Amino acid sequence: VQLQASGGGLVQSGGSLRLSCAASGFRFSFDAVGWYRQAPGNQRELVAGLDSGGSTNYADSVKGRFTISRGNAKNTLYLQMNSLKPEDTAVYYCNVIVGGVWFWGQGTLVTVSS
Repeated sequence: VQLQASGGGLVQSGGSLRLSCAASGFRFSFDAVGWYRQAPGNQRELVAGLDSGGSTNYADSVKGRFTISRGNAKNTLYLQMNSLKPEDTAVYYCNVIVGGVWFWGQGTLVTVSS
């Protein structure tokens, strides 16, 4: 099982980025998928989640700005991030839970300048 995250970079405040997470090594049948982030000195936190029933949940800090979705091929996970703020700066990780086992991507750095 491998998760490859991409799409991070440097963006100005108010800008947008789309993160992608490509899954390989298993069929994309899951308990839940999500995006987490970890800023320096902080704990890793859930940004957005999607369960097998299609329900989504978001951290209060990103509601209305970020959207989690799956690609048509079902083996790709996206995080569309709009109206980015400097406090969104962090390493973003994709996560998949399959049969109660947690899998993580390698992380992609998002830096938002003011």
